[in-house]
Amino acid sequence: MKAVPAYDGTMNALRLLLPALALALGCAAVPAARAAGAECIVPSKPGGAMDLTCKLARQALQDKPGAARMKLSYMPGGIGAVAWHTVVSQRRAEPDTLVAFSGGSLLNLALGKFGKSKPDDVRWVAGLGVDYGVIAVADDAPYRTLRDLMTALRRAPEQILIGMSGTIGSQDWLKMALLARLAGVDPLQLRFVALEGGGEEFVAMQAGYVQVVSSDASETIQYTGAGRARVLAVLADRRLPGPLAGVPTAREQGYDIVWPLIRGVWMGPDVSDADYRRWVQAFDRIETSPEFARMRAEAGLYPLSLTGDALARHIRQAVAGYRRQAAQFNLVR
Repeated sequence: MKAVPAYDGTMNALRLLLPALALALGCAAVPAARAAGAECIVPSKPGGAMDLTCKLARQALQDKPGAARMKLSYMPGGIGAVAWHTVVSQRRAEPDTLVAFSGGSLLNLALGKFGKSKPDDVRWVAGLGVDYGVIAVADDAPYRTLRDLMTALRRAPEQILIGMSGTIGSQDWLKMALLARLAGVDPLQLRFVALEGGGEEFVAMQAGYVQVVSSDASETIQYTGAGRARVLAVLADRRLPGPLAGVPTAREQGYDIVWPLIRGVWMGPDVSDADYRRWVQAFDRIETSPEFARMRAEAGLYPLSLTGDALARHIRQAVAGYRRQAAQFNLVR
């Protein structure tokens, strides 16, 4: 991967002066307005919700006069593990590198799939919105409701392949395991196909390799509009507005499961306080604007705005909660 160019003394001075100058001019400047631009690392293959997260950040940051282009880099592997270890071990202090994360990333932290890493090993910048789990099937599938699917799984679980992002213990696996248990199905009897990101899940379903997808709303909306998928249930406490407004919740159908997950960005642990605050303040400004609310809705996300220390506290609480849920299935290492 191409490294971020080193700055000479002049550029370092400009980096510190530009934000102050922009504020003095009354301009809503953002960190992307730097000579070398910025980078957002997508820790998955193109097409999934991690991709959407970086694209939302780029769109919001570049929607200002004079903003430099933010490049996207793809670093799939381990639902964020490869990107995590790369940045934490090799790119710890890069001042303009963001990495997308999701609730799946936090679950992997809770499960020990990032090794001995802890939430405080990186700097959490901004939560851009909240997503919700969904269960979807192909548009021509025989299942019309979540109960139809659960009945089929109870009768012949070996005949239904379920596409998921990650492996056993991932958030897609855990959602289906919780549903199956409520339906009287042993989760160990379910047949899963491990894929890398939501984009691959839906491609596999369209090709007929899997019959069911355990995914998230933001990923799924890309495919329901084209008539390539049917959502059986959203795992939210109430029906979601927008394209999935007509889809009942799992709770409405007799399965009391709610699965929200945050989406946002973090930075390396050795990024300076000044650079970290610069990014946090930029997202603070962005997330209060009506334009960002529109962009977030178009990305299939729902309101949740947390930055800096408030986000870090939320992350620690979320990881602890995921660890408790995973312990029900003896998944914690």
